[in-house]
Amino acid sequence: MSAAKGLARRLFTEETTVRLISTAYIDEPAMAPLADTAGELAILETLEGLTSPRRSPLPPVPGGLDPSELLGEADGYGHTYVNAAFCYTRTTGNRFNGPERGAWYAAWGADRVATAQAEVGWHLTRELAATGVYENRTAYRELLAGFTAEFHELAARTKASALDPDPTVAYPAGQRLAREVLEAGGNGLLYPSARHENGQCLAAFRPRLVQNVRQGDTWLFDWAGSPVPGITRLAR
Repeated sequence: MSAAKGLARRLFTEETTVRLISTAYIDEPAMAPLADTAGELAILETLEGLTSPRRSPLPPVPGGLDPSELLGEADGYGHTYVNAAFCYTRTTGNRFNGPERGAWYAAWGADRVATAQAEVGWHLTRELAATGVYENRTAYRELLAGFTAEFHELAARTKASALDPDPTVAYPAGQRLAREVLEAGGNGLLYPSARHENGQCLAAFRPRLVQNVRQGDTWLFDWAGSPVPGITRLAR
C-alpha cells in the first residue's frame, strides 16, 4: 500500500498563510531609475524580459508540470509569484517536490510568521555554512494567501522519514510521498515544521489552489558572524 493511502484527508480552509520570498523578486523594478515615464519603463521592462527568464511572461516549465496548470493575468495579483514557485526548482528538489515540478510552501496557524521565518532562516543559514562565512543581509517579504481545499495530512506524531530534519533523509522520502499524492489526485500536504516547534506548514501541489495573494510585512535577516540571524521588521 502506498504511503499516501494511509494518510488522513482534511478539508483545509485558511484565509491567511505566510510564504516569505526575497524582496529582490518583488520590489520596484531595477529599470525604474532609468525611466522618466510609465511608458518608458514599460519599454525597458519589455527589453529586459527578452533576456531575463524570471521576467518572461512564459517562465520555463519543468517536465513534470503541464503549462495549462499555470495561472494568467485573469487570475489576479500574484499569479506570477505562484507560477514561479512551480517553475523554478532546485536540482535536488525540496521536502515535497523534486526538480521536475515545484510547489507552493507556506506556514499557517497562530505561529505562522515565526514558522516561516524559521524555515527560511534555516535554509539560508545552511547555504552560509557551506561557505564558512556567516555574513549576509537579506530582506524577505510576506506573501499572504488563502486556501480552501482538501489536503492529505501528516500528523506531528507521525514518525515519517519525510519529516526528518535531515534533508538527505527527508527529501527522497518526501518526494516519493508527494508523487503518490499527486498520482492519487491529491492537492497537497499539511505537515509539522521541522524547523520551528509546534509550527504548521503546507505544500500545495497545484497552482490554482493558491488564492487571494497579497503582500504583508517585510523582514530583514541579518547574519553578523553568527549562524543565528537577527530578524527585524522593516518599516513600510
